[in-house]
Amino acid sequence: MRISKWRLCLIIKRQYSGSSKPSQYSGSSKPSQYSGSSKPNLTAWFNKYVDKADVSSWNSVIADLARSGNSVEALRAFSSMRKLSLTPNRSSFPCAIKSCSALLDLHSGRQAHQQALVFGFESDLFVSSALIDMYCRSGLLRDAWKLFDEIPHRNVVSWTSMITGCLLNDHTRQALLLFKELLVDEFDNEDVSLDPVVLVSVLSACSRVSSKGLTQCVHGLVMTRGFDEDLGVGNTLMDAYAKCGELGLSRKVFDGMAQRDLVSWNSMIAIYAQSGLSNEALDVFYGMVKEGDFLYNAVTLSAVLLACAHAGALLVGQCIHDQVVKMGLEENVIVSTSIIDMYCKCGRVGMARKAFDCMKEKNVKTWTAMVAGYGMHGRAKEALEVFYKMISHGIKPNYITFVSLLNACSHAGLLAEGWYWFNTMNHEFGVKPGIEHYGCMVDLLGRAGDLTKAYDLIKGMTMRPDSVVWGSFLGACRIHKNVKLAEISARKLFELDPNNCGYYILLSNIYADAGRWEDVEKMRLLMKNRGLAKPPGFSVVELKGMVHLFLVGDREHPQHKKIYEYLEKLTIKLQEAGYAPDMASVLHDVDEEEKEMTLRVHSEKLAVAFGIMNSVPGTTIQIIKNLRVCADCHTVIKLISKVVNREIVVRDSKRFHHFRDGLCSCGDFW
Repeated sequence: MRISKWRLCLIIKRQYSGSSKPSQYSGSSKPSQYSGSSKPNLTAWFNKYVDKADVSSWNSVIADLARSGNSVEALRAFSSMRKLSLTPNRSSFPCAIKSCSALLDLHSGRQAHQQALVFGFESDLFVSSALIDMYCRSGLLRDAWKLFDEIPHRNVVSWTSMITGCLLNDHTRQALLLFKELLVDEFDNEDVSLDPVVLVSVLSACSRVSSKGLTQCVHGLVMTRGFDEDLGVGNTLMDAYAKCGELGLSRKVFDGMAQRDLVSWNSMIAIYAQSGLSNEALDVFYGMVKEGDFLYNAVTLSAVLLACAHAGALLVGQCIHDQVVKMGLEENVIVSTSIIDMYCKCGRVGMARKAFDCMKEKNVKTWTAMVAGYGMHGRAKEALEVFYKMISHGIKPNYITFVSLLNACSHAGLLAEGWYWFNTMNHEFGVKPGIEHYGCMVDLLGRAGDLTKAYDLIKGMTMRPDSVVWGSFLGACRIHKNVKLAEISARKLFELDPNNCGYYILLSNIYADAGRWEDVEKMRLLMKNRGLAKPPGFSVVELKGMVHLFLVGDREHPQHKKIYEYLEKLTIKLQEAGYAPDMASVLHDVDEEEKEMTLRVHSEKLAVAFGIMNSVPGTTIQIIKNLRVCADCHTVIKLISKVVNREIVVRDSKRFHHFRDGLCSCGDFW
């Protein structure tokens, strides 16, 4: 009686199952935890189904167990073979060594290496390649290099093992240099020929160095060698172009793929979502659903939820949440954390908290998402409460957790709490303050009016301040009208980020507030000479599943006449409630009447008016603004919320504002 090889492996797996996980392997006379000696039926099975003296039979068993992911059982089988004093051949070692790699069992790997050397197989290409991979995965790149250098005639497997090993140990440029050597070796060595596996490794290296030219060169090789239809190569190529910022080329690769798998669709959705191109991400997702060839998974839904978070697409996000429940993915920590993030960024922090409380398992990212969510909504006390609960549950906060916490303190003006955790995070939790933490503290000190202390903190930083730090400081100088420190900050910003027109405009406004009109004109000329123009402000409101976008003075919307008529009536009511236009929000060299008219047609006011006109009384209006909301619009929306008895939620570039009964959640601190 004979049985198939896969069936035999299943039998052996069952024979080996239940043993404790070993920590070392012995392939000769020493007893081993992999030996399986406590399994009395093993010999009976082999006597019945296999010629136990046949090394090839053992090799087949070892190989199938290793390939199916049963590394422990594979090593036990190898140990059992050696206990029978059988002489292994060149096929006995590669899968045994790969099993050592999978288990990160360096001790067993070294013993396997020693036996390969004893039996004369160290120079065998497949054995040496497996050893190189094992040493690389164990972090011993020097040992891997030594083996690689001693191979007299390499094949593509040897090259791939070493290139991949360099990547595993973050030696990306060395991996690329090796690939160049491989191409040279290919001309002289018939055993070396490019294959999809090595190209995937090289493209992974390209994605790390973010070089468009390099990626295009490898892409050219892919095309000329006929590997453009390989799925693994195509998927990795998409990622490499995306890491270079070439999303158009990523999409071109995606569209040109003869066939796609789930990884292809997930990659394209994630590429768009992570780049803030939410509409494009959702379009790809809809295309995936329409084709119907693949059932989306947790990775897909996490990427789509990220797109919804960026776009503020609450209705779509809720539909995805429903799908998560239907698929039974609520207990998936990654998906549930994405749901929390989505609700927070869509202005529904209460729904985010409900999802958070329903989670049975939470990791540091989950807790951090909730802290960040409360922080961006100006609810610093709740953020601190979640943070304290996180610590009490034994979850150690990380770098991002403290960024979120300090950001929450900054948004709420909690100076004492911010200082405490900034000074405590290192010695209590081992998290050294980074540039983002300094940025939060500069913002917090600046908003509190302590510009001198904020400037001293910047000067005392252990790393070079970036544009975010200096930008926060410049904004604080505008609030407190400190021209001298504003000029210092602006000079640094013009060096670090010379093409960001926002800094020029901010300094120009500071000069205008101080009545320094010549300097205002100088700033405008400087912007003109450098070809800089302010990006147009826009506001977005989602109603009944449709997204409506408004620009300043928008006349393109189908309801624009009704919107302006409604705003006129609303303005009268606001003036009766004590509203007076804040002219500081407009350019200083236009007359007062023109200033007032300009203020009336700001995009967020148009969006709010449209939302009120087209929604049921009492419902919440939600607006997304791409720039920081101006002071006048902030005042107007506070009054509108009281006049029309509505809650209005505005997400600007800085934070969330919840307007209700004439007040804002930010406490006018933004």
